[in-house]
Amino acid sequence: MNKMLLVVAMGLGMVGCKNDAPRAVPAAADRAGEVSIDEFAASIASGACTPVDANGEPTRKKFGVIPGAVLLTDYETYTAAELPSDKSKQLVFYCANEQCGASHKAAQKAIVAGYTNVRVLPAGVLGWKNAGKQLQTL
Repeated sequence: MNKMLLVVAMGLGMVGCKNDAPRAVPAAADRAGEVSIDEFAASIASGACTPVDANGEPTRKKFGVIPGAVLLTDYETYTAAELPSDKSKQLVFYCANEQCGASHKAAQKAIVAGYTNVRVLPAGVLGWKNAGKQLQTL
């Protein structure tokens, strides 16, 4: 019974995230820093960062997107051409929530591509929404 409850709880934690994107711990050299919702909001307001949405289309349609976000075609297969050409510009990747790993994987890919100021919003679009922040609908 306990095992079944654990499986159900883990499944509920993945709501809004692609099931094939479990959160993985990146190698130290590829690790993106994390930002809080308040830090992210301040960076967006000042124009200091570009939000990058690593969610899939179903999640975007269900919850919306953070205004001004670059919408990746796919967190695994996007190309650097989808990102700003200035590789020193701060990029903040987000996905659904803390249980989703798509943002971390997409951020790692940006680091490998030579981007030097890469961060992740672990709370994701659901944390942003729950904090009462503005979202755009698709």
